[in-house]
Amino acid sequence: MNQYLKIFLKFLIFIPALIFMNFIYKTYIYEDDIQLNSPVINKVRKVVNDSCVVVYVGESSNLAFKESENDKRHISEMISSFFPSLKFGDISKEACHAGIYYTLLRTIPENSSIKTIIVTMNLRSFDADWIYSKLETPLQKSMVLLKPYPPLFNRLLLSFRGYDIKNDKEREKQVKSHWKREKLSFPYEFHVNNAYDWDAYLCNAGVKNPDGSYNQGLTELGCHYIKTYAFQIDTNNNPRIKDFDNIVLLAKKNHWDLVFNLLGENIQRAAELTDKEVVYLIKQNRDLLVKRYNKNGVIVVDNLETVNNDQYLDVNWTSEHYGEIGRNAVAKIVADSLRKIYPKEYVDISK
Repeated sequence: MNQYLKIFLKFLIFIPALIFMNFIYKTYIYEDDIQLNSPVINKVRKVVNDSCVVVYVGESSNLAFKESENDKRHISEMISSFFPSLKFGDISKEACHAGIYYTLLRTIPENSSIKTIIVTMNLRSFDADWIYSKLETPLQKSMVLLKPYPPLFNRLLLSFRGYDIKNDKEREKQVKSHWKREKLSFPYEFHVNNAYDWDAYLCNAGVKNPDGSYNQGLTELGCHYIKTYAFQIDTNNNPRIKDFDNIVLLAKKNHWDLVFNLLGENIQRAAELTDKEVVYLIKQNRDLLVKRYNKNGVIVVDNLETVNNDQYLDVNWTSEHYGEIGRNAVAKIVADSLRKIYPKEYVDISK
């Protein structure tokens, strides 16, 4: 028998065997593996099973609150209060970004009751420190079983570590390399042209006390602002751009109304501790994102400057964790934009 014919016949026998093995795995083992490695899928299942019409997708900004607050509701819950007749749900998980959102949103069945998706757009997630975060490996691992491939194939990927996996030192090296490599551009001459040198400059010069002495704590915080926001989004190479582009295409495919909630950043604190150029870069990136996505039926809600300094819960770090007044302010602006989609369902509870 011809050698190639033998190979072909073996291949024909192998395919049914694979199909049978995939069936056995999917029927008896897959769900246990999902619960062990990808429990976040339960949040997606809940909004589907609850017949939600509007779904808010976010990271820790939607979950953070202070124990002493009277109103501990999530941003998503505050938004929903303006639309009491609509069924709201949320898919929120700490440290997530648009790439994770996209993977989760793809698992929503086409016949679900979901009509509108509100997606958190976190400016920091476009920065190297988040793109190459030490949390990225466990995040990517948790998504492997949710990929749009046969369950058995996904399990093999998980077993053979077929995902973005690097140790902490490798991640740190990626971040620093990016800070050094990516050049910053301003409409005038500036004394540094990358985040790495800028961070070193402020660390050496320091943020000063009123008496002129070096303030270690404020200097470290100022450096955090530089390392977090001293970047300019490259729409050709930034992976977050691809992630949000994919979400736009998915929304069109599923006929969802799509809202991007561009979160507030502490511009007031950035201006106090660093050069004015940091604020320039933050606003420049905001303008780019609003211009790119606020079209073709997508609504970008610009909350960049909504939250005042005293409403940021993390005073020694850069984050989007707000107090109840800040969360309410963000929610009100999102609700006002959502009113364009659901004018009859909107109730002005702020009166």
